[in-house]
Amino acid sequence: MAEPQQDVSEKPAVRIQSPRENDFIEVELNREELSYQNLLKVSCCELGIEPEQVKTIRKLPNTLLRKDKDILRLRDFQEIELILMKNGSTELEEYTPSLIEKPCYNSNAAKLTY
Repeated sequence: MAEPQQDVSEKPAVRIQSPRENDFIEVELNREELSYQNLLKVSCCELGIEPEQVKTIRKLPNTLLRKDKDILRLRDFQEIELILMKNGSTELEEYTPSLIEKPCYNSNAAKLTY
């Protein structure tokens, strides 16, 4: 009996950080070519942005991806977020929405004291 063919690609789910957009797209990366630069290149191509616009890559909920070893630990459908630099700025700044702008914000819980 033949062995089942193993999947030779990773399929992380990628999106641009945005307070208005919550959807991810899946990208396919060949496991033999899995690297930080390839993830950046393929993600930017799929999302229609330039790699120079990307400040950082984050594995959700809160882990920055910085090198090839980090990328090799990704699993299928892992949620990845590209954080972009502000338009027209050479400084590494980002727009961080306030808690009120986030959909999970609970104003009653914010008023509680412990």
